[in-house]
This record gives sequence, C-alpha cells and structure tokens, in this order.
Amino acid sequence: MGAWFEREWQRLGGGALLFLPLALAFRLLTTLRRAAYRAGLFKPWRAKVPVIVVGNITVGGTGKTPVTIAIVELLKERGYTPGVVSRGYGSVPSTEHDPSGVVRVFPERATPEHFGDEPVLIARRCEVPVFISPDRPAAVRALLQTVPEVDVVVSDDGLQHYALARDVEIAVVDGERLFGNGLPLPSGPLREPVSRLRDVDAVIVNGGNSDRVPSERQFAMQLGGETFVHLADREQRTPREFATMAQGASVVAIAGIAHPERFFSHLERLGVRARGRAFPDHHLYRAGDLKLADAQLVVMTEKDAVKCAAFADTRQWFLRVSAVLPPEFESFLLDRLHGFQAA
Repeated sequence: MGAWFEREWQRLGGGALLFLPLALAFRLLTTLRRAAYRAGLFKPWRAKVPVIVVGNITVGGTGKTPVTIAIVELLKERGYTPGVVSRGYGSVPSTEHDPSGVVRVFPERATPEHFGDEPVLIARRCEVPVFISPDRPAAVRALLQTVPEVDVVVSDDGLQHYALARDVEIAVVDGERLFGNGLPLPSGPLREPVSRLRDVDAVIVNGGNSDRVPSERQFAMQLGGETFVHLADREQRTPREFATMAQGASVVAIAGIAHPERFFSHLERLGVRARGRAFPDHHLYRAGDLKLADAQLVVMTEKDAVKCAAFADTRQWFLRVSAVLPPEFESFLLDRLHGFQAA
C-alpha cells in the first residue's frame, strides 16, 4: 500500500483524484491550526535555551535524519552541549516512561522496535541525550530537567509541532522528488503547502539547490564521507576497498527506507554492484529477512543496521554516510545562536 501511494504522489492520476476531498479537508485543518498559533489563540511553550527545529513539508525520506546528525555534530564541535527530542514511532514499554509519558533513549539498551529507528540512530551516532514523546514540550522539559547542562535543543521532525516554540526553523527538501504532484495528504505527499517554505529560516535541498523551492535562503546538501562498516565487528573500509572486496561476489543490498532506489544508485556510484531488495520504510527486520542464502555479502543503510544488529553475521556491512553542508550554513546557524545569546 505504501508503494502505491508513493507512485500516486508523483503524478496527477486517479488515486490523487480519489482522495481529493480528504486532501482538501486535511489542508483546511492544517491551515487553521497554524493560523490559530500565529494569531495567539494557542500559545506555544518556550524553552529557556534555543530550539532548532529540523523537519520537512512532505512525508517520506528527504535526508532529514542525516541533517539532524550533522547539525548536532556541528554544535558539539563548536562547544555547545546539544540535546535532541523526537517523536519516536515504536511501542515503548511502560516501565521506560516517566509520569508525563516521556522516554529517554539510552543507546546501549534502546531497541528500534520500541523507540523508533531514527531516535536510536541519533543517540548511538551522536552520543547526546535523546528524549522522545508525541508531546514535544514535555520532551524538552524532561530533557532540560534531567540534563541541565544542555544549552541548545534540536527537535527532529518537529516542523509541524507548533506547541513547541522554536528559534530556528530548518526544512529539508528532496532535490529530486521535490513536492511530488503538489497536493496535500492523502492525494499527495504534502503535510503543509509549499508556500510554508517562505516562512522557515533556511531550506536545505538534498542534492543541490532548486529554483522550484520558494526560499531566498537555501543551502545545497550532498551525502558524503562514505564508510562501509562491518555489522558484527565494526571493521571499516573505504568505498574503494569495499568495491574491490565485492568484485565477483554475490552482493545483495537491502533498504527499509522511504526511497530505497536512492541507496541502490548510491552503491552503484561507489562501484558496488548489488541486487537490490527493498523493504517498507521503518520495516522491523526479522532473522528470516536476512537469511539471503545466495548472498556472499549483504550491504544496508545505517538506519537498517540499527534494526539488524541482533541478527548480524559475517556477511553484513552497512554504509555510513554524512550530510555535507556548505560553510555558509554553519555561519548562518552559529550567527542565529549567537543572536539568541546576545538577547
């Protein structure tokens, strides 16, 4: 079903028309909700430290998680003590909740099926405190009470969570797919209208700038810093070393992400020839998914690796990538944070 929607969202076909009444109702509700916050009918909760929101206006993968990781790592390099809040998409055991329903993601014991794959990946990769809750203000309050040294909060996938006041809004756009057929959910991929991008502080375009993005402050992002990591023993190899090792071998690439073909194409550009096998986004892997008896090597995304670690064998590797952002973005972000401190 998800794959069908993905196809329909890229064209103006029968599927888009079928759901158009629901799409118009969704657009009306989201517009009224944002207008209510802007008019002061609802008051967002404001933290005592700056809040950076990273999100998107479409559903599906845009490269938001690599951007969140890049921002957190940048802040750490510049002397900040960041913390992250996210919604989480798992089914967290009740023993992990605090009274307000907020959960801290401890990387050494958190599992993707309970906490969500993105929060677990961020916690493990960045080594910063990560708290999850559908109630973003509650998550930030718990974060700051538990880890008072945090001096900046990054809200992952928080663009539409208006109950949390934000000091910097960053939207991530897929430079290839952009906005699909331009229609709101469920007829199209849009959570909010494209015009929403005029109001954010910056737009990061995954794959390069685009004249179809209505923002005067946009930054091109590329994926780079590629390293192949062995899932079992964490051995690392460069793309050239891995491609040499994979020559003549039966290689299967698996991806449980929104746009798996992008990962498969990325491997080809790195010189790795593999047969692709796509799973649904946020797929919870089972041991049977990874048997792949005909594969001598199995390669996956880092997000998939978080969920496959329990089934690791000697054939399995993942590709670790980083969002490469221009120096101008760093200057923009640090200037905004310096302005907050001055105020």
